Amino acid sequence: MKSIKLGIIREGKVPPDKRVPFTPLQTEEIEQRFSNIKIICQSSEVRAYKDDEYREQGIEVKPDVSDCDILMGIKEVPIADLIPNKTYLFFSHTIKKQPYNKKLLQEILKRKIRLIDYETLKDRLGNRLVAFGRYAGIVGAYNGLWAYGKRYNAFSIRRAFDCFDVNDLKLELRKVKLPPVKIVLTGAGRVGKGAMETLDTAGIRKVGVYDFLTKEFNEPVYVQVASSDYHTRREGGHFNRDEFHQHPERYDSTFLSFTKVADVLMAGAFWNPKAPVLFTRENMCSPEFKIKVIADITCDVGGSIPSTTRPSTIPDPIYDYDTHTGTEAPALSDEKNVTVMAVDNLPCELPRSASEEFGRDLIDRILPLLFVKDSEGILKRATIAKDGKLTDNFTYLEDYVA
Repeated sequence: MKSIKLGIIREGKVPPDKRVPFTPLQTEEIEQRFSNIKIICQSSEVRAYKDDEYREQGIEVKPDVSDCDILMGIKEVPIADLIPNKTYLFFSHTIKKQPYNKKLLQEILKRKIRLIDYETLKDRLGNRLVAFGRYAGIVGAYNGLWAYGKRYNAFSIRRAFDCFDVNDLKLELRKVKLPPVKIVLTGAGRVGKGAMETLDTAGIRKVGVYDFLTKEFNEPVYVQVASSDYHTRREGGHFNRDEFHQHPERYDSTFLSFTKVADVLMAGAFWNPKAPVLFTRENMCSPEFKIKVIADITCDVGGSIPSTTRPSTIPDPIYDYDTHTGTEAPALSDEKNVTVMAVDNLPCELPRSASEEFGRDLIDRILPLLFVKDSEGILKRATIAKDGKLTDNFTYLEDYVA
């Protein structure tokens, strides 16, 4: 059996990302499970896990990993750090023709790098096999509660990044003391489930759509809504999930029924640009529009929520939106404004826990394909570039890299 060196690369993107593909304990497990694999860890000052934590598991830590066959990281690798003729796995953010990463993909092709993007690792049904969505939901909902506490001086909790891990964060949620507010949560995927985890841990009761829209409560409650709860077919008839995913332009939004009764919106649903928006700025100007805090976990700028004018940052997670001018205002500057949380790298606030779950999925779902057998062709479908060319599934990027 051929010996393979797997390198965990240092994150070089600015601002630095503290996450890792594998925790120190997981590296030990990998070497035990795959006897022909040796892991090398590139030394780093920014990781949530320190170099010595890897050394304690018997992993070699050194500044140069150019002798490794496969290199794995999290975010885009700086162009200057790319090593020719290697196999790389990371989030490249190129498959939607993102202009800021065009040179990165051009250089990957020039250096004949085999690029496998985590985002493109999917089963035959198109379901993603590895993702950070759950932690985006957990932290996004937490930040939404934090923002409510700040806006109304209702309670004080630490920032998520000040918590050691997810268990520490869940202990902090015990301090949340909400009045009888109503929270509407969109999305039922990884992100939605993560947000639900936070709301449940905070002791906020989940209710059904009908009760949420029609009843008053003497305690805080939330409703989790699916696309079928706030879309209707333009031509009449029942909501069809497959049709909605393929032709969302055939549907209208009825989300305004929720904006009339909800105090907080937590947006965790994927939005297709062809789908109707949740609401417009004109809707937000109406006296019937009740929502005052929006946690846009998806952070779709120019998307379904008009108040998301830009991504916010972990150090400065909130800003205000003046509905009447349609412009951003300083955070918590006027009670008439809507407070927006739109951090676009939420899992980075809990890097240890997020890395542990991500690494678990990589070990169970991806490494056997890399090192044993890929009978379903998952890696082949996920490979964007190889031998200096785009693969068949990604030839649509040819004009992007030309």
